Amino acid sequence: MLTKTTISAIRALTYLGLADSAQPLSPRQIADAIGESPTYMAKVVRQLVKAGILRAHRGVAGGVTFQRELEQITLLAITEACQGTMLASFCEPAPVLKKTCAFHQAAAELHEAIVRVMSHWTLAHFVHKPRPVGLDSKANPCWLDAVDAAAAKAGLEGDGKAAGGVRFGKRSAQSR
Repeated sequence: MLTKTTISAIRALTYLGLADSAQPLSPRQIADAIGESPTYMAKVVRQLVKAGILRAHRGVAGGVTFQRELEQITLLAITEACQGTMLASFCEPAPVLKKTCAFHQAAAELHEAIVRVMSHWTLAHFVHKPRPVGLDSKANPCWLDAVDAAAAKAGLEGDGKAAGGVRFGKRSAQSR
């Protein structure tokens, strides 16, 4: 369901949120921190800028910063920036859903559920809880492992005691 580009975008945005830098970070800096290709990350970042999620800053000290607050950046917005609008698979367009086949109704219900869930989850959720403390990354691999490791290396993790042992970045999205 999620493409490599969308997963890379989620990881990059989570790292950028944890970095909490007033200064723009370049796609290369983000790529190096989370173990992605700098060329591929530049492509991902361009899509996020075009969607209005990130703001581009030109020049020697250029890079990207957030265009919106973390709470306003939904998983749906990130996915649609990278993959296009979430479309449902229907038989034929129908003005009255009850007058369609069972498959059409199931597809409509599935689409509605996906959009609802993806609209609920925001980047703030990923920044607040990139990975529970003590979770074995070999037994439970996670796409945010590299982000969490990069944040820890950069000194962005908290004391590991907040919210039941969950590590947080320097600032919460609520303090933005």
